[in-house]
Amino acid sequence: MMRNSPNYKKIYHDIILKICPERETEFNFFLEKENLFSWDIVRLDNLIFHSKDSDSIIFDQRHRSYDDETIIYIINYQEENKLNNSLTSKYFRISKNTLTKWKKRYKS
Repeated sequence: MMRNSPNYKKIYHDIILKICPERETEFNFFLEKENLFSWDIVRLDNLIFHSKDSDSIIFDQRHRSYDDETIIYIINYQEENKLNNSLTSKYFRISKNTLTKWKKRYKS
């Protein structure tokens, strides 16, 4: 059985047109991509809704999921920028334990 994923490009384009149409060109980088990865969606969400309260941030963080491409992107980002697990986890707002598990799983 094939699972369809939401058309995030369409969803976020509609959100941008409704909430902040004057900033549409600012988001073209994301909207012109062939595929949006989960990290792109997180970044788009942060750019559009940058003034979230702490409860919303905590809720969003607990219900976030990452696809394989995003996990590999995060691991590569850490290596390219020579960051330790602590700095990487703060930058991407993920737990150090999660990052360690990902590295074990994807580096082998």
